[in-house]
This record gives sequence, C-alpha cells and structure tokens, in this order.
Amino acid sequence: MTDLPLAIDFGTSNSAAAILDGAAPRRLPVEGAADTLPTAVFFPLDGPMRIGSAAAEALIEGDEGRYMRALKSVLGTPLFHEQRLLGGRRRTLALVVAAFLREVKARAEAASGLRFETALSGRPVRFHPDPARDARAEEDLRACYLAAGFRDVAFMYEPEAAALAAHGLGRAGEVGLVVDIGGGTSDFSAFRVEGGQVSILASHGVRLGGTDFDHAVSMTHAMPLLGLHGELREPMSGALRPVPNATYVELSTWATIPFLYTRETERLVEGMVKEAVDPAAMERLARVIRDQRGHELAFAVEAGKIAANGGAEGAVIDMACVERALAAPISPASLDTSLEGFRGELRAAMDETLRLAGIAPGEVGSVILVGGSSLMTLVSQEAEAACPAARIERSDAFGSIVDGLALAAAAPAARAA
Repeated sequence: MTDLPLAIDFGTSNSAAAILDGAAPRRLPVEGAADTLPTAVFFPLDGPMRIGSAAAEALIEGDEGRYMRALKSVLGTPLFHEQRLLGGRRRTLALVVAAFLREVKARAEAASGLRFETALSGRPVRFHPDPARDARAEEDLRACYLAAGFRDVAFMYEPEAAALAAHGLGRAGEVGLVVDIGGGTSDFSAFRVEGGQVSILASHGVRLGGTDFDHAVSMTHAMPLLGLHGELREPMSGALRPVPNATYVELSTWATIPFLYTRETERLVEGMVKEAVDPAAMERLARVIRDQRGHELAFAVEAGKIAANGGAEGAVIDMACVERALAAPISPASLDTSLEGFRGELRAAMDETLRLAGIAPGEVGSVILVGGSSLMTLVSQEAEAACPAARIERSDAFGSIVDGLALAAAAPAARAA
C-alpha cells in the first residue's frame, strides 16, 4: 500500500500510468512491456472484455463482438449512461470506462509491486464548451475512477502536466507555450520557468483533436466511394434528391461507429441501395454496416492520413476491407484541403491562451508540441504563425502528460484543476 497517487493519463486514443521514482517519473508497463495502452475495448459474444492491443487484434482477426474506441469523447453526454447490449449483457459506457480503469490500476499495481488507493488523473481544460456539460464530464470520470477501486481521485489540466514534464526544453525566465493536441481535445498552457520551477500563466482548451481530423479526412476521401454526395431517385416520380449524410457522419466518427450496427440502420441503407443512382457505391456502404467494417475503415483512414502527412508519394486509404482493390488516393495537398477549416480554430485558441496570460506573441520563447496529433503539419505551421519568435520543440508525444502528472502527484503545491 502507498500514499502516493497513481498518475494516470486516460486519453482518447492512448492511456498511460506512472509513479515518481526518486526525483524522476517512472512510467509503468501497462501493455506487455509497453508503457502506453490503446484506449480501446472489445466485447466478444462470449468471454471477458479485452482492452488495448488485444481489443484491436480481436477486431482485425474477425472475432464476433463489439469494438469501441474514443470512449473519452462521450463523457458528459447522455450517451455515456445509456444501456447498450455489449458482450451479451446490457451495460453503460460508464461501466465500460470503469472496467478499463480497473484493469489499468491492476496492471500498474502488478508492475510496481504497490497498491494504489488514490489517483491523479489528467483532464482536458475543457471536455465541452458548455460549463455545465464540462462539469458533468469530470463527475462522470470521477465516478468511473471510484467504481474502478480508487478511494479518491484528483484532476490536473493535461497541458499544465505537460509543462511540468517539459520545462527543461525552456530557458530560465522565458515564456513557453504548451500545445497539446490529443485525440479529442486541443489544450494550451502558457508558462514561465524561474528558479527551476514552472509557473502556469494561463490555460485554455477547445474540443478539437485527432478524431476530428480523421472524421474530416474520411468524409472528403473515403465516404464518397460509399455513396456520399450521390443522389437517390424517388420510386414514383423519378425526382432526384441528395443522399443524406447522417449515416456517413456517424461512420466517420470513432465514438459512434458501434451504434450504427442495428437492424434499423441496415434497413435504412438497404432502402438507399434500391433508390441510388449509383447503386454500386451505395452497396459498399451496406456492406460496411452489414459486416461491421466501420472500425477497420477508420483505421485505414487514420493510416492514410499519417502517410500523407509524412509526405509519402502515392499514399492511399486502403479500403480493401470494403471491396477488393478499393482505395482512395490521398496526397499532402488533399489532406491539407481536408483540414484547412481547423487552422483558424487552432490559431484562435493559441492567441486566446496568450491573451489570458497577458503575453504578446513575440514574447514566447518556445512552443512545446505534445500529443500524438501535434505531429500533424498544420499544427506546427499554426504554432509558428502564432509565436513567430519561438523555437518549436517536440516533447514526448505520448508520455509528457503522464510524466508531469507523476511529478505533480508528489508535489502538493502543483496546480490542479
């Protein structure tokens, strides 16, 4: 048993746990020998829930069951408390998240030889723009930690934790800006390093992240091959009308994919196949719903996005899971066009953080990029534009937050949310 809280970064895409070992954070292996765990679950028709890579493997191998990812995105929404049939039982997503955190706790205890009663958890500056829904999201997550076996949990803003871990990238007395682009949110903290201590000047956040990037890429590149932007012909009059986009929106959103697999959706799409001007494309959509290929398609979109962002020549979104040899070309230029609409929001959020801190853009000496989605080219470009005199530094994309949480867990004076 220990009085030291377990630091947990419960992320939209990946999670991690750490403790302080002497004066340094020590990340705990929670996925075999790895210290990051995909935030994903799989409920087989019969048997226990699988998490992390085991969940993805079950999906890829075609096991019958329900795969779920981006659970953090539905905190604070009614969907989080609705009962769904998962693994042969009716469960809420709240119970699913609690079970995931319970397993993280068990793995951390096994790796450390300690038992943890309390946790220090990261949280975005804003789960949601609406204050009431934001407060509900934190209470939802708190309840999940308690249901997972923790006696108490405290929260800290994720970019502030990243600032604690990454302050060595700054210089004494200068102002730094953490730009933390995660799976579901973008968070920012302006800070100053003085006397080896980090002073947080202001924090800000918006509900925008890597899953939104994936959604945009899917809608512009993959979904048109499944009939999006096509037309339907009225059976009696022959009049044409646009294909409705609601099903495509849900199929392009990680958190809502599992809820499309209903007989009601199948009937809706079957009707569109009969009326489609391009029935072959619409039949692909029917196949994705009928064979529950939505997550495989989402993984393919994500891989194509990453390849194009890296400048790969001839990159494609491999849609062979839908139809043999089917692929959607994606280039750095087409990727940039897909994501262009996010630039203004990212830039405005950085500007607002500096305004709240009372700092002029030219005073920022370093911008520290954190989070897996910070690797997107548009993020560094907007950071350079927002802070023209700053050095662009890359911290550990997947470990900075949990490292900072571990440091804060042993320092009561650290600022918590």
